[in-house]
Amino acid sequence: MLERQELEIFLTLAEELHFGRTAERTRVSTARVSQTIGALERRVGALLFRRTSRRVALTAIGRQLEQDLRPAWSPVEAGFARALNAGRGFNGVLRVGFTGTPGGQLLVDVAELCGQRQPECEVVIREVQPGDAAPWLLAGEVELLLTCLPLAPEELVAGPVLVTEPQLLALPARHRLAGRAEVSLAELGDLRMLGAETSLQEALTLVGAGRAVFPVGAHVRRYHPRPDVGYVRLQGADPSEWRLHWRADGVTARVRLFEEAVRELLGVAA
Repeated sequence: MLERQELEIFLTLAEELHFGRTAERTRVSTARVSQTIGALERRVGALLFRRTSRRVALTAIGRQLEQDLRPAWSPVEAGFARALNAGRGFNGVLRVGFTGTPGGQLLVDVAELCGQRQPECEVVIREVQPGDAAPWLLAGEVELLLTCLPLAPEELVAGPVLVTEPQLLALPARHRLAGRAEVSLAELGDLRMLGAETSLQEALTLVGAGRAVFPVGAHVRRYHPRPDVGYVRLQGADPSEWRLHWRADGVTARVRLFEEAVRELLGVAA
């Protein structure tokens, strides 16, 4: 069985017919090329190349070996190149998810910056429902996710805080507390508090119908105004913190490119 480097050196020399250029392409010394070809010829028991001071040419046996090996080598070379691109290169698609309207707009701006720096990296942006955030990351449906939700799985990494915003409470517009500057949870009485797994539109519909209240980031008041929903600052609540999340074993050059572009755009240190 031939080693990968032996195959690469032989097929490159068969194409270049020049020891120096073969050494450059295969990133080894000229002496290494000569040693490899000599070892192959001893194993075959015949010359594969004729060498003179002026030229290098394939022998009949060398030409037949090249014709036999080339079809098998091309898929190996292409597969190895794809693996390199996926792990270390920028060529390919990066799927980035977000929860919340302002997250989507920020990602569009970052995708444009990434495209300017690495045009071969295509960024696809997808909205993710809160309940799908961790499952989509773990399953590889998205490689990065911008969210203010706390994601528990230990396989996921949370980046630095990118944006903070006050937490508000969405409550029925006719509720007696809707005109207040702020409210505490103790003042809400028997109103049902919806959890983070509820989609935003479903939550606002239930709030507008007077059946529940829902904690939201301040951006919701701006992007989702409704006549049947009021927004009041939630007393004592920590601000919402927006971060990028990714899988610990899913860091590629494209992921690093995007994460660095986000921090640069927002002026956030690593």
